[in-house]
Amino acid sequence: MIFSLAIDWNFNPDIIKIGSFPIKYYSLMYVLAFIVGLQLMKRIYTKDNISLEKLDSIFIYTVVAMLLGARIGHYVFYEEDYTLAEVFLPFKLDPFEYTGFQGLASHGAAIGIIIAMYFYSKKVVKKPLLWTLDRLVIPTALGAMFVRLGNLFNSEIVGKATGTDFGFKFIRNDISEYKAMAITQAKSVNKAYDLIANSSRFKEVLAEVPNRYPTQIYEATGYIITFFVLWYIYWKTDKKQKHGYIFGVFMVMLWSIRFIIEFYKEWQGGIETLFNVNLNTGQLLSIPLVLVGLFFMFRPVKTI
Repeated sequence: MIFSLAIDWNFNPDIIKIGSFPIKYYSLMYVLAFIVGLQLMKRIYTKDNISLEKLDSIFIYTVVAMLLGARIGHYVFYEEDYTLAEVFLPFKLDPFEYTGFQGLASHGAAIGIIIAMYFYSKKVVKKPLLWTLDRLVIPTALGAMFVRLGNLFNSEIVGKATGTDFGFKFIRNDISEYKAMAITQAKSVNKAYDLIANSSRFKEVLAEVPNRYPTQIYEATGYIITFFVLWYIYWKTDKKQKHGYIFGVFMVMLWSIRFIIEFYKEWQGGIETLFNVNLNTGQLLSIPLVLVGLFFMFRPVKTI
């Protein structure tokens, strides 16, 4: 018997279906990110003697800005052909197809949230923008972990083939729904994938699925480490007295992690086609954000 480190990943991304509309684990991960993030911000605001009533506003500002920024960013940075309706609606119009808000770009979300926090800081909490960002990035790092787990459950944003016995076989990514049903003659998509994953009749089909790097897990691990670092800095050091420092650490760590792991991801297209460089869109967008973080970490300012 040959020992293999490959994992056959055939996770059903739908929790339930209401008619033809699926409720996905991906959406659940976003809900968990906001719920956990809100609880963390309550602790932070309590420590800083800020009224918890102001959290209602930051929740609304963050949700709206993140979804709009991530959605617009996806189409600006990664898509070439789209209609304005497709940016803001969870379905395609011609032909009609329910897609959900699956196209979300984290770089766009980051830009959208920073813009929203400027108005929140000025109108609601009445603190400097960097004061707000220093605190918001702590639960944001943890939220990024939940999002990448959602990508794992969706079998999307997969890694490149490892070329070895190590890796994840993302069955639902590498075999289309149509092909899976045609091969197995199953009457449902999930039954078709289950047969390919578990039936000896289709072991040759399964063998053709490449072992890929589980980059979603790599990123999720990096982001939870980032969260613990930021949490430690806020609670155990006086660095939060320097406006922008925690925000800077977040930018450097999170986008450096993204830059490195992009080397192991499957190509996703994007604006890299406009530049003659051996970097992809995720890396090109991460570089300026890392530089911004370094600036705020090391700029000479007076502590408060």
